[in-house]
Amino acid sequence: MGSSREISTSRLRNFVFGVEDSLVSTVGLLSGVAVTNISPRMILLTGAVLIFVEAFSMAVGTFLSEDSADEYATRARASYAQNAIDGAIMFSSYFISGFVPLFPYMIFPLFSALWISITLSLCALFLLGATVGRFAHLGILRGGLRMCVIGGLAILAGSLIGGFLNKF
Repeated sequence: MGSSREISTSRLRNFVFGVEDSLVSTVGLLSGVAVTNISPRMILLTGAVLIFVEAFSMAVGTFLSEDSADEYATRARASYAQNAIDGAIMFSSYFISGFVPLFPYMIFPLFSALWISITLSLCALFLLGATVGRFAHLGILRGGLRMCVIGGLAILAGSLIGGFLNKF
């Protein structure tokens, strides 16, 4: 088991990774599917399944990777409790954040929901990056823009791929 700084760094890493990955992959998938003009019900179903499955997958992956890394670093049995906490942080951050891009599809027409979903996700990415930038003393604007631009590129990729594949 590492120091309290290593533990808090691991928890921050898992939180940021969970939020960022959930926002980007969920809005990317939803955007890619929405541009194909499928029914809003199918978009909601697709988004909900993604969020549930990926939150569990990311939590298990976090637990196993932290456990493996700890055992490798210490050459001893890892602390299941600490790694379970990291997994729970990953699950919670991914699960909750996934509903940011999904929510607009619950209440708005498809075309509006698409753009509101992208906008909310980009704003959430900016806020996440700005918060991390503030606490890491990197600067709010720099941190926010970095997270927003890189996440925005992944969102764009999902939308373009969905639009491209819809032509076949």
